[in-house]
Amino acid sequence: MGKIAFVFSGQGDQYPGMGKELATQYPAAAAIFAMCDGLRPGTSQQCFAGTEEELKETKNTQPCLFAMELAAAAVLMEQGIRPDAAAGFSLGEVTAAAVAGLFDYETGFRLVCRRGELMQQASERFDTAMAAVVKLPNETVEELCGKYEGVYPVNFNCPGQVTVSGLAAQMPAFSADVKAAGGRALPLKVKGAFHSPFMKEAAEAFATELGKADLRQGTIPLYSNKTAQPYAGDAAALLSEQICSSVQWEKLIRSMAADGVDTFIEIGPGRTLTNMIQRIDPGVTAVTYTEYLKEAAC
Repeated sequence: MGKIAFVFSGQGDQYPGMGKELATQYPAAAAIFAMCDGLRPGTSQQCFAGTEEELKETKNTQPCLFAMELAAAAVLMEQGIRPDAAAGFSLGEVTAAAVAGLFDYETGFRLVCRRGELMQQASERFDTAMAAVVKLPNETVEELCGKYEGVYPVNFNCPGQVTVSGLAAQMPAFSADVKAAGGRALPLKVKGAFHSPFMKEAAEAFATELGKADLRQGTIPLYSNKTAQPYAGDAAALLSEQICSSVQWEKLIRSMAADGVDTFIEIGPGRTLTNMIQRIDPGVTAVTYTEYLKEAAC
């Protein structure tokens, strides 16, 4: 029998009202939201009733997504669905680290709050943006980025999809180049050039925060965005450096599949990772946590 992995989504899938149904239906989820409200008052209110614009602010997005994702994971685990491995896309790697046992839930929430603040501060220093480039090979996207000093290929999502970060002033010309090459550049619902050199100061400051935390060995394998392999060595370095390093998601999923994972449960407000995984490896099962809960109940 194959292994189950929990995979946690990153920024971009958030929406007003996320997690409200979870907290209403499941005491395990309500307990997670209560914990988060105790450490950052108003977190559940932002999730359940915040505006789209409010949730797009990185300092809000990250703690709200962490809370919603951890609540969903708590529900799954309460029902006996436990992961053999974990990974998370960008922000989701912090939630995955908490579930994998690198630190307790309270520490994870405090860390993600600080991560969101630091990345927002870094974003405000520059006028930047992100876009998902589709319908082009990775090499073509990298070549097009190379024409611009402030545009970088940052997230290698799945075949035919690479996310880029860059200066907002350069994105229209870059997008025109993408269109001329036969692709499309789709703007993302984030404020900042994440996983690029624009985030270097945030990564360094987050490393300091991690240095104060009690990091543990972990109870299940946690796969790194930066290396696409299970965590080994300096966990704090991997978790901080991913802020300004590219996300090797396609390689990461292939590594997990090679290590025996054949069922991926996406934990987050959307199905972005599910769609990516289905394109990366059609031979594995990839479902959202809501779909998995419905199947388990039948």
